[in-house]
Amino acid sequence: MNIRSLETFVWIARLGSFRAAANRVHASQPSVSARISGLEDQLGVELFNRSVRKVTLTAKGREFLIYAEKMLALHAEMMHSVAKSTAMQGTVRMGVSETIAHSWLPQLVEQVSGVYPALNLELEIDISVNLSEKLIDHEVDIALLIGPVTQPGILNQKLCCYPLIWVASPRLGIENRRMSLSELATWPIVTYPRKTQPHTVIRSLIDPINHSTRIHSSSSLSNIIRMTIDGLGVSALPEEILEKELRSGDLIQLDVDVEMPDLEFNAAFRGGPGATVVQAISELAVDAAQR
Repeated sequence: MNIRSLETFVWIARLGSFRAAANRVHASQPSVSARISGLEDQLGVELFNRSVRKVTLTAKGREFLIYAEKMLALHAEMMHSVAKSTAMQGTVRMGVSETIAHSWLPQLVEQVSGVYPALNLELEIDISVNLSEKLIDHEVDIALLIGPVTQPGILNQKLCCYPLIWVASPRLGIENRRMSLSELATWPIVTYPRKTQPHTVIRSLIDPINHSTRIHSSSSLSNIIRMTIDGLGVSALPEEILEKELRSGDLIQLDVDVEMPDLEFNAAFRGGPGATVVQAISELAVDAAQR
């Protein structure tokens, strides 16, 4: 009975599919089936009901899952505490908000590579709403995103806060003076996609004042910046990612009498077996964010 077989068993139990587990552990489906058959032969019991469309655990399988998760957790703790960092192998799938990708992600990747040179990172850049869903569905192992993920079993670690500033293209000819929110609402607004924190906050501020204000949204932060530079509207964005545009004069900061709430970023990951490595990566992310 080896760690690889136990890990395969746990992922089938979590995902309810031999095929999905094969993708997760980077093995062929026949290899996954062979590992489970080997476990069942050793134990002398069936671990899964295979007669239904979604694979489910038998009564003995549910009992074995408790022990398998404990064994994996102990193995991960042992490797983290005793083994050299060069011995930590495998792949960690990390989902990253585009705002972080535009700021300190390269430093984090460099730190992870330095501490765990044998560990592979699979990066997925997406909006926070999607990253939260992917973490819950086991499609990523750790997510660096806006806000916490409030689901049972998910741990959250605060990373950083980014204040938002209102910016616009000089070509719009907006006067350099303090303006009210109602004045700002006469211009179209370019922002993050629906269901994100910035879009929701902007809607709640603007709709009572001017329901006819056009709000253009995009899931691409680069596209939001480009649209704002092109004069398609004003935007509220983190100052940290606009240094080049503000310095070159492609964008100017607006003085608006309303403050947007900060973007609060967290590292979210699932606790339990295998969490030792992703928790260590989250701590490296805190360090990278503070730097």
